[in-house]
Amino acid sequence: MTPEKLSAIVTSFNEEVNIRECLESVAFADEVLLVDSFSTDRTLEIAGSIPGVCVLQREYFGSASQKNWAMDHVAYPWVLIVDADERITRELAREIQDVLASKPAEDRFYIRRQNIFVDRVIRHSGWSTDKVVRLLRKGAARYPKRRVHADIPPVAGTPTLESPMVHYTFRSLGQYLEKLHRYAEWGAADLWRKGRQPGISGLVLRPAWRFIRMYGLQAGFLDGRHGLVLCALQSYGVFLKWAKLWEWRRMEKRGAPVPLPAYDDSAETWDAASAQPTAQG
Repeated sequence: MTPEKLSAIVTSFNEEVNIRECLESVAFADEVLLVDSFSTDRTLEIAGSIPGVCVLQREYFGSASQKNWAMDHVAYPWVLIVDADERITRELAREIQDVLASKPAEDRFYIRRQNIFVDRVIRHSGWSTDKVVRLLRKGAARYPKRRVHADIPPVAGTPTLESPMVHYTFRSLGQYLEKLHRYAEWGAADLWRKGRQPGISGLVLRPAWRFIRMYGLQAGFLDGRHGLVLCALQSYGVFLKWAKLWEWRRMEKRGAPVPLPAYDDSAETWDAASAQPTAQG
């Protein structure tokens, strides 16, 4: 039976290290749409050299915003969403094609993620059960309006595909710390808009609990030194988010301008912002 047609969405900003392998891994899709946030490296050059890739540029207001917008502009009834640091394996590609050929009654599917930290697959630390809804029927769901860690919500009985995608979480310590800082700033901005205040809970208890949960309760110690470093960095990311909120509240008390990241939660920005076509491979 012929599979229903599939559009793949990839989002990017300065992903020259990842973009070729990522786009080539989704080449089995009937349409590949790259939504780029005005990269300044070779991302667009590389993407433009890959046949069949349609490149659009759009200002970045968060991963969820980019993906919601992209889902409104795909051509086909099924959508596969992939981040630039992820890869669809051949086994997963075949499984997706088999699922779509079966004309499924379900409108969304979980995909497992095999997370690689530095040079090792993380099998504990809470990452072994990582799965996200990334294959869905167009119009079936949308991302919630969050800047960080926004996921498409599952519904009762959402099935999980057997083959995982590969997720390369770490290129270098500098890159990972930069990502933690970026996520912390966005997370702090979400807390700010909810009127939250920093305190002992955010600055001490939450970071400590993150480490205890990942390293102890979720057996991060079984991942060896990789697990230790990962759990410590994740704990630091929680601390950094609340420390950033603390800094901004201090600035507010002094009457100083608070440097919140660009954010617009209007429907226009999240769902219908303009984009510029730049290349068609």
